[in-house]
Amino acid sequence: MSKVSAKRAVITGGAGFIGAHLCRSLLGSGYKVICIDNFITAAAGNSQSLAKNKNFTLIKQDICKYIDIPGKVDYVLHCASLASPEDYLHFPIQTLKAGSLGTHNSLGLAKTKKAVFMLFSTSEVYGDPLVHPQKESYWGNVNPIGVRGCYDESKRFAEALTMAYRRVHKLDTKIARIFNTYGPGMRSNDGRVIPNFICQALHNKPLTVYGRGEQTRSFCYIDDLIEGLYRLMLSSLNEPVNLGNPHEFTILQLAGLVLKITGSKSRIIFKKLPQDDPRQRRPDISKAKKALKWEPQIPLSAGLKKTIPWFKP
Repeated sequence: MSKVSAKRAVITGGAGFIGAHLCRSLLGSGYKVICIDNFITAAAGNSQSLAKNKNFTLIKQDICKYIDIPGKVDYVLHCASLASPEDYLHFPIQTLKAGSLGTHNSLGLAKTKKAVFMLFSTSEVYGDPLVHPQKESYWGNVNPIGVRGCYDESKRFAEALTMAYRRVHKLDTKIARIFNTYGPGMRSNDGRVIPNFICQALHNKPLTVYGRGEQTRSFCYIDDLIEGLYRLMLSSLNEPVNLGNPHEFTILQLAGLVLKITGSKSRIIFKKLPQDDPRQRRPDISKAKKALKWEPQIPLSAGLKKTIPWFKP
């Protein structure tokens, strides 16, 4: 990122995994950053490391309550959500509120400040997709009353509300559909597959694979994602844009790669597949490549080598 004049960005959920990386990146590019987080799942250390930066402000608040930020705001980046299955299965109501009330309050702030608004949506809006790879034009295959519905539908509602604000209030909005992202800064108890496998391998515990491990995911390293988000933030795009790595791996392939890189002797065990677990997931990033001149640069093996030291005891 290049240096910019001191613009102000509000990042909801800025103490979380992706949010903290974005805070750090924008601060490094000369932005003033206001982070709002209630720390329901975020690690306090993520934002505390930024506290000494004079351009960083931390506000501990639930975004489901009215947001009041004095002064000019140029960007409202709505990142707050409970994105890990471990979290949203434990806090389903809070997840739905973050996607509905939290999105409404964040959009209201952007409208008041005449700021650019960007929603951090998810590949989960596609559910268990019947189209592969997933293009932005695909409407999805989601079970609204299943255990994952609290997260999937919160994001689908958030997208609908964002587009309504654009159409009615002429707000400059962006929607990033983020596919599986990983890297340093994730919680060891995050519950997603890469932290799970790495922590299990480092502690010589069995790697837990659900089903037969034939389900696929596409993993994007955090630095690549942040660059994509930044380009989208500055772009003229208002429709949803997929941001992710189009290289697809089975969960068994991922387990084998983690074992190889860590040198662990852990074995692999198989457990019952969770309800509504997507069978395949791969983004079509044609739009991002054409409009943003963006595509991931870091392959999975290299990204894992950058990530594994973060989890070492």
